[in-house]
Amino acid sequence: MSRHYTFNDDVRFELEFRPSDRATVHGGQLAVAGLAREYGLWKKVDEVRALDPRKDRNKGFEPRMYVGAFLFSYCSGGKSLADGERLNEDEALKAMLGVKKFPDQSALGEWLRQIGWEGVEALRGLVRDFCGWALKRAEAGRYLHAGQLECFFDDTQIEVSGRSFEGARVNYEGELALGWQTLWVGPFLVDGLMGSPLENKETGADVSAHLPEMLKLNAGLWEGSESYLYADSASSAGKYLEAIGEHFSAWSVSYNKWTSPLEEAARNLPEKFWSAGCIEKWRDGSEHQAQYQWLRHQPSGCQKPQLFAVVRHRKADGELFWRYAFVACKETSSTTTPQLVFERHRLKGDKERAFSDLLTDMDLHHPPCQNLSANNAYYLLGALAYDMLQALKLLHMSPEHQPKRIRTLLHHLLLVPVEIKRHARMMKVLFYAPAGWVQWWRGLLTELLPKCRLLGRLAEAPSG
Repeated sequence: MSRHYTFNDDVRFELEFRPSDRATVHGGQLAVAGLAREYGLWKKVDEVRALDPRKDRNKGFEPRMYVGAFLFSYCSGGKSLADGERLNEDEALKAMLGVKKFPDQSALGEWLRQIGWEGVEALRGLVRDFCGWALKRAEAGRYLHAGQLECFFDDTQIEVSGRSFEGARVNYEGELALGWQTLWVGPFLVDGLMGSPLENKETGADVSAHLPEMLKLNAGLWEGSESYLYADSASSAGKYLEAIGEHFSAWSVSYNKWTSPLEEAARNLPEKFWSAGCIEKWRDGSEHQAQYQWLRHQPSGCQKPQLFAVVRHRKADGELFWRYAFVACKETSSTTTPQLVFERHRLKGDKERAFSDLLTDMDLHHPPCQNLSANNAYYLLGALAYDMLQALKLLHMSPEHQPKRIRTLLHHLLLVPVEIKRHARMMKVLFYAPAGWVQWWRGLLTELLPKCRLLGRLAEAPSG
């Protein structure tokens, strides 16, 4: 029998309240600050004129203050512009970061609107540059799959309330929403555009309208590497298949929009051309009999025929008629059988879940402004914060911690108590790290913040 365990709800203790000007629970922001310093983020931000709308550059907040407010807010669980302003209530955090005052929420919103589309393009370039920097520094084995750098393009709908949101449209569920088209490279969200730009509103209904531009702008991130792109049926038009084929070593795209010619060709295939039947568990959990084959078809907008993997399937319990599914793909040496194409393409589900995790963990469900360019800037800053946390994990955490979600980092790594003590002109930061993470934190901060002098000898603490 195991011992009996419970808790005593009648513990007696003394309780004393003190103002929090000398303590913060967000000590882990030192890691974010250190990573920003390692990358040279603040200098890069200051050099981008589009992020500084001030007429008098000797007054007001510098661009780094706005970017920093958003990043530190996101990385401490912030969900709104008001949470960025609340950083001012954390005196110890400001002292530790070397900040006298963060902009309030009105200033943050006004800055988002003032930088306009030129600022949006500057932030896109900053996100792209950071991701390229992180990929070059990271151990390739941590983010490659089967020797390939996996990429993913997708659009999601960010629902809004009120008809004054610029660029919002009624989606397929009848809800008013802003479309957010995104491109992922490895674990990073490298690009994203919300809605349709003011000068090109007609593309708003096409949820893959920005795909060719994003591929062209970000191609340097995967050039020289074996690459693979996943995309859903929204990107299956001929012009998009052509654009994808120009940029990737291999790819697969769901194809379920214009299937009539393919279905007719599949029905006309002689029985002997189909692969041997197999029993598979389908997406709804039922068992299906499935057979596979190749087809070639030239969709509208393509200059030459494309290769398609096709599966015909029916329920194993006696369903009479075959149903068909198609995946457009690139013919390569690794494209051995159509069944393997489908199995590889199903990994797209993991990418879609990562996208969902981003929206949930960073709580990017609520555009803060009615202005479309301001919302684009807000979501790009959210993407930068997400990418920095991914880079912190990818570059500085051990292999067993790579599967950790962002919310796990936020809750268990960045929420670290810190106490500030001042002696004459020197500030001392007491870092209350969990025992199992002391060694890791010492090594990390020694590397990222070389100007900090670590005090005391390290006891034999287990490694993180």
